[in-house]
Amino acid sequence: MSGHSKWAGIKHRKAAQDAKRGRLFTKLIREITIAAREGGGNPETNPRLRTAIDRARDANMPQDNIEKAIKRGTGELPGVTYESCVFEGYGPGGVAIMVEALTDNKNRTSSEIRNIFSKKGGNLAGSGSVAWVFNKKGYVLVDKSKISEDELFAIVVDAGAQDLKTEGKSYEIFCQPQDFEKVKNTLREKGIEWQIAELTMVPTSTVKVSGSQAKQVLALVEALEDHDDVQKVYANFDIPEEILEQLASEL
Repeated sequence: MSGHSKWAGIKHRKAAQDAKRGRLFTKLIREITIAAREGGGNPETNPRLRTAIDRARDANMPQDNIEKAIKRGTGELPGVTYESCVFEGYGPGGVAIMVEALTDNKNRTSSEIRNIFSKKGGNLAGSGSVAWVFNKKGYVLVDKSKISEDELFAIVVDAGAQDLKTEGKSYEIFCQPQDFEKVKNTLREKGIEWQIAELTMVPTSTVKVSGSQAKQVLALVEALEDHDDVQKVYANFDIPEEILEQLASEL
């Protein structure tokens, strides 16, 4: 998938997440809490919670933090009540952007997200304006140095993956959401580490941007991702990898 996931992979390799670990932990705790609230505190029977816990462990979150977040969700411990909301809009060049957030004050968050779009050259749009551009998929990013393409292809296809693509220094694995856990478990059993493993929104079409416009798009995406209430940002930009690498080095 050209664009946003490639950008996330580049930042991961450069360890950009480490500088924001405190913020990342806050976002993960919210996701675990709401997943437990909506689907129960047992990750064996709650796929959303299981995925959130896996992400927290990948980020080296202490087990105590995870357990407390689950208990807040199930009501065993007191905590803030969050609600899910989705914002849709456009970035520079007509790039489609979807923002998933968890907030305790939807009006405040909506106002702040609108302000970010406006300041960074985009505009917030109505519900359904860009959702049609994206499909929900399981997504796993694996470093090329870990395994050959042919070997990886055989492993993930048997596990239910739909597609395997080569993007720069990584392999991208795509599957239906219901096959995501099986693909991850198969990779884990084979001892294959991943850079990113998540349920994400994959664009059905992309918008090519370059030059100063590419920088503006990434500045908007970064500003949205830095907002405390924002959990995920999806975008359908297509930016050449060399430009992404260059811009990532400026973070």
